[in-house]
Amino acid sequence: MANAEIGSFIPTTNIWDTAEIYSTEVTSPEFKELLVRLYQNLNLMSVNINLKDTGYYDTSEFVTGQKFFPQTGTSSLSAVTPDFRQTYRKVINFGALPNTGTTNVAHGINVTAGTIFTRIYGVANDQAGTSYLPLPYASPTLINNIALSVDNTNVTIVTGSNRTAYTITYVVVEYLKF
Repeated sequence: MANAEIGSFIPTTNIWDTAEIYSTEVTSPEFKELLVRLYQNLNLMSVNINLKDTGYYDTSEFVTGQKFFPQTGTSSLSAVTPDFRQTYRKVINFGALPNTGTTNVAHGINVTAGTIFTRIYGVANDQAGTSYLPLPYASPTLINNIALSVDNTNVTIVTGSNRTAYTITYVVVEYLKF
């Protein structure tokens, strides 16, 4: 299978002879076949729609629709799962960045040995100066770097210089759980 064919797609060229619908007896095998094809189409649409990544960012835990490969290894940190694993997303409204230091904000996620983070990213906004920084932030000047990390309880941001002008900071975490 070519890479262009990998994905979750709904066919757009289903052709239904609507004239047949009106002339087919509801007890006939042809009408039953029509119902089966309609059911199969609805099922295909439901499956594909449910597999799409949902662009909804909330401060509560949210199922994204992203699926990760089945866990087949023997890692002691995660259970073996035969099916694709669901991804969860949560946005942490972090507030202002610190002045040359470390700030922790509780994320409220029940982290267990089966929790695996897949993405940690964000943005800091200086609305007065109309300046915006991606998080984490890497600068050729080491003092300007901004580190972003997560542990069992907190999202942590470490700044090497005064970043208090960045008063609105959102951190997005995405994770698997077993």
